[in-house]
Amino acid sequence: MEGNQLFPVFIKLNTIRTVLIGAGNVGLEKLAAILSNSPDARVDVIGLDVLPELKELAGSYEKVNVEERAFKAEDLDGADLVIAATNNAQLNEEIRVQANLRNLLVNFADKPDLCNFYLGSVVKKGDLKIAISTNGKSPTIAKRLKEVLNDGLPNELNDTLQNMESLRNTLNGDFKAKVIKLNEVTSLLVEGKEKDKRVSLKWLIWVSIVFSFAIVVTAFWHKEPEFQAYVVNLNPIFYWFLLGGFVFAMIDGAIGMSYGVTSTSFSLAMGVPPASASMGVHLSEILSNGIAGWMHYRFGNVNWKLFRLLLLPGILGAVTGAYLLSSLEHYSHYTKPFVSLYTLILGCVILSKAFKVNVKRKGDGKIKKISLLGLFGGFIDAVGGGGWGSIVLSSLIAGGRNARFSLGTVKITRFFIALMSSLTFITMLNGAHWEAVAGLVIGSALASPIAAKVSNKISVKTIMVSVGVLVILVSLRSIVNFIINLI
Repeated sequence: MEGNQLFPVFIKLNTIRTVLIGAGNVGLEKLAAILSNSPDARVDVIGLDVLPELKELAGSYEKVNVEERAFKAEDLDGADLVIAATNNAQLNEEIRVQANLRNLLVNFADKPDLCNFYLGSVVKKGDLKIAISTNGKSPTIAKRLKEVLNDGLPNELNDTLQNMESLRNTLNGDFKAKVIKLNEVTSLLVEGKEKDKRVSLKWLIWVSIVFSFAIVVTAFWHKEPEFQAYVVNLNPIFYWFLLGGFVFAMIDGAIGMSYGVTSTSFSLAMGVPPASASMGVHLSEILSNGIAGWMHYRFGNVNWKLFRLLLLPGILGAVTGAYLLSSLEHYSHYTKPFVSLYTLILGCVILSKAFKVNVKRKGDGKIKKISLLGLFGGFIDAVGGGGWGSIVLSSLIAGGRNARFSLGTVKITRFFIALMSSLTFITMLNGAHWEAVAGLVIGSALASPIAAKVSNKISVKTIMVSVGVLVILVSLRSIVNFIINLI
């Protein structure tokens, strides 16, 4: 027979005795996995050298006993389950022999051929628990699937589970009738609502794109006589902004940030005034982020709960910031140094998290005040000509959220924020450099679908490292330039 022949079971570890041999980093990882799933588990830990972190963890659980000494065959007497977390081949062989003599199930870390059971990656949402097995082939894939399910399955599933239990207890009739009724109720989890949500989002994005560009083109045509001339006779500078928009959008689409900062810097270097530069960036982001957001949605990279928490506060902050920037042209000069210092710290945090291995966070660890983050990010993005990705995406990743889902969610919310801030700029400003705007719009739109596909192929660690390095470099450049100008 081919394929995975393992038989999945869920064991009540509080009713049996588990022996964990090895108290180093791997032993700490195994003990943390056991206790996170079964806090009342009875575990005896035996190791010649015990990590202080393992002692600290074990001290919080009364049914965990730690003995700092060498393993003895008698340690397996009365055991029900054995986990070996050592890198000593001779000791592993002795453990395997002694376990087989006692007919015990035993797991060896990173030694699938010696195991007769595996410890899978586990997704937990209250009473709902999903175990993932790759038949010992690739723990990395199991961990990646765990990330996808953790972000893709809403925490509200546990509430649904409790309601289903209450419903089941009220049902009458035979077993078949109960199954039919429960299947009817649970079908909503995989059909109706999800389908309606996808259809409504699809139309929302495309209708918004068409509507926004109709407004923008109409406003330009009637408000700027020069715009009509640009349509007929394109200024050569258009092609520079076409290339720049493509390059900046490729970078931004792949790692979720830097388009606003790079585009604004390029625009200022090309002689475009600050307010017009910011307006051009946001106008070009309407189409590019609409396409990129749609592509991330199609790839399943969007956390919908996070989307709802970011959207309205982000729009409010963006509109407010656009209004202030249009009224006070030099406002962004005073905010950028503080934002750059903030993003510099976040970049360092992200880099440190990207390279830390086997470090367990206590508690949820995720940033809680999402709405305030969206409000602040939208505001700074508008007044600074960019920053939604740098601030919001950096904060989400640094707070422990999955990099891929954070990237997709930030991109799709960015479309609506760019739309509203652009309409505010058009209302407030009397002029703009249309050749720059047109170049950025078309260039970024061409790059967006390509960049979204690229990001879907990049590992989470690669995204985190790229984000961290880019944020640090951009932040340092902004801070250095501010200091030079003061001197």
